[in-house]
Order: sequence, then structure tokens, then C-alpha cells
Amino acid sequence: MCANCVQTINLHTTNKSLNIPSMFNYSNSGVTVSSILDDRRATKDNLFPVKIRVTFQRIRKYYSTGKYMTSDGWEKLPDTKSKKMISVRLDIQNSFDVVKDTVQILLYEGGFSFEALNSRLTKSPSDTLNAGFKVKIQALLDNEQVGTHLFYQDALKSVESFGGENISYLAVTVEWLKNYEKYMLKLGRAYTTIGMYCRAIRSVINEAKRAGIIKENQYPFGNGKYEIPTGAGRKLALTLQQIKSVANYADGKETTEKYRDLWFFSYLCNGINFADMLTLKYSNIRNGEICFLRAKTTRTSKVKKEVCAVLTPEMNAIIQKWGNKSQKPDEYIFRYLTGKETPFEEKDVIKAVTKLCNKRLKKIGTTLGIESLSTYTARHSYATVLKRSGANIAYISESLGHNDLKTTENYLASFERDERVKNASLLTNFGE
Repeated sequence: MCANCVQTINLHTTNKSLNIPSMFNYSNSGVTVSSILDDRRATKDNLFPVKIRVTFQRIRKYYSTGKYMTSDGWEKLPDTKSKKMISVRLDIQNSFDVVKDTVQILLYEGGFSFEALNSRLTKSPSDTLNAGFKVKIQALLDNEQVGTHLFYQDALKSVESFGGENISYLAVTVEWLKNYEKYMLKLGRAYTTIGMYCRAIRSVINEAKRAGIIKENQYPFGNGKYEIPTGAGRKLALTLQQIKSVANYADGKETTEKYRDLWFFSYLCNGINFADMLTLKYSNIRNGEICFLRAKTTRTSKVKKEVCAVLTPEMNAIIQKWGNKSQKPDEYIFRYLTGKETPFEEKDVIKAVTKLCNKRLKKIGTTLGIESLSTYTARHSYATVLKRSGANIAYISESLGHNDLKTTENYLASFERDERVKNASLLTNFGE
């Protein structure tokens, strides 16, 4: 990609347009990036240059890809099965990605201009891990994935506190990752957090590998290379007796009662997380069930599977007690969101409610002698109670909204030591 190989067209002063449609497209905040065949002037061989067009404030600039094609070849390129043409298409996509990624970085940093774009393209910003993170963060923001957007921001801060603000992809070696892990441990970070941040790094590097910025032999993750650590799972599932003690707990305070009920509702509603629970509407109640899509998997799954939970008398009583009284189909069940919030405001509300609930649950847990009682405990307890009761794992998996059984099996694996100990004792229960 050459920043000097650029043409500028002011849309106020020209009526000339490119008639052949673009293949790759990106648009955000008034900036549009497209890959196009510039059919205004052919070469002697009747070929046209493939360019990346950037449009902003009615100004167009064109960046060369170094590729030339016929009009017919361009039209066939999206569906081609020719290995040679697939290679051409990938080269064009790589050129498009370089410009698009640079635009995303500039938007993330708060200011796009063609001067800044040309400067960044000349400096090849895509060869740094920092730039890759910024592209990812902007893409998540564009897609309104607020929670993941904020997580990647935190991961970038962590990475930059260790490696600086200009980390070359080639610098991210097995040794670099091991040193980052040691650095995080010295800061007192748990292996769970380290693993999550390392997976974020891997995700960004995977994008760089797909774009051809790094080669396979430079990839630092995998067997015989750097293997991402996993934290030991905490035992978060409660017994039925403990769940009963939480559900019946009372200290005479309305706030305690409200958050206790929200936790119990979460448990009964297939272990629904608070983000999904607080965005439930009365329209989600159908034929005696609450049916919803998990926000966590909606964007990543091709098939959108609804999770359905039977509306039990206990759940209905909680709704009657704490829910919106109008019960209109488009009304939220619980009275925390109005529907007028921005994605960030909605995230803040959910985070605040979850924090307050966890604070109250901690007090309940301390009184009842239940360690680590939290909103997350409800989900683990739901799954584990069903498993201990003999429910089919396929049913548990579907109820949790997991995409495959392996996820459910891994999810349940760390909560069954008590069951194994009990079963082991049966081996020598000879009876007297």
C-alpha cells in the first residue's frame, strides 16, 4: 500500500463516477472504505487498476493495490474458484484491510483526516500489536459489543504497561509472552486474568496472520510454543439445601429481599446472567415460558438458538413483586432500564445493579456460611443441580445456551469433586 500512490477527487467538482461495484466495504462515522475497479481509463491491454477508495466529507481518494483486471474478471472475482484468482482476491483484501484498519485506528483515537491517513499508511501502522488492538477495539465499538470493547481496552492497557506503545508483531515471541506472564504474576494477577488477556493477544495476532502481516513460523502460540495458562476453577455451585437457605433468607431489609429474589430468579431462569435478565421484556414471556437469546453468543453463532425456561410460580411471584406493573409487551420486566439508554449507558446500569447485588449476596453468604456467593453462583448452581439430579447433559447444554456439549462438559467438570468422593466411598461400603 503506497500513500503516495493516491488520487484525489472533490465530489463538488466532478460528475464522473465509477460504474463497477465494490467488493469489500467498510463505513463508520462518515468515512467509507471500498475496494473498486477504476474503469475510467484502461491500459493498452484493456485492464483497469484495482484501488481502495476512501470517501470523507464528499472527498474521494484512491490508493493503489498494484493489481489490474478486466471488467469481466472483476465481476467474477467474488465467486471465483480459480486458485490464481483467489490469490488475487486475497491480495486485494489485504490492501483493503490495511486501509480499513488504519481508518479504524484514527477513528478510535478520535480524529480522521486524509493527512493523518496518508501519514499512517506511510508508516505502516499495521505492523504493531498496539495498532492491531486498536483496530479490534474500534470494530467491537462499531458492532456495539460494549462489554468486549471495554475488556480489550483493559487488555491493551496491560500489554502496553509491559511492552510499551510500539510493540512489533515480530517482538511477540514465546519468550516475550512468558515474560508478560511473569510480569502479571508479580502484579498479583490471577492465572484466570492472565489467560483472558493472553487470549486477547492471540486473537489480535490471529488477525495479523490472516492479513499476511506475520507468517506461520512467526506465530508464537500452540503446542511446543506458548500455551495460554488456565486458572483453577473455583467451586461456585451450591447444594439444594444451600440454595433453599439463600431463597428463604431474610434480615428485615427490603434491599436484601430484592437482590435475594433477583439472584433466585436468575437461578430458576436457567442460570440466566444479569445482563440478559435485566434486558428481558414481557414479550419474552410466551406460553408459560421465558424465551430469550443470550447476548454473549448471539453475535458469534450462525444459528440463533433461543433459551427457554419454564415460568415457575416462584419466578412469577418475583415478577409480580419487583417487575414493571404495566406489563406491556415492549416493557422491560425489571425496572432498571428504560430502553432509551445508549449501549454504554445500558452497560453501566447492568454493571451497577450486578455490583450492588453481589455486595448484598456477600453479606448473605457470610451469615449463612456460604463462600463466594455471587450472581455468577446462580448459573453454576443451576447446571450442577440438574447434573446431580440425573438430567441429560444435552438438555443441560441446551438450557444453558451453549453451542456444543464440550463447552458444557468443561463447564461442569470442576464442580463434581464432592460427587466423586461420595461415589468412591460406595466402593468399600460392604455393609456389616
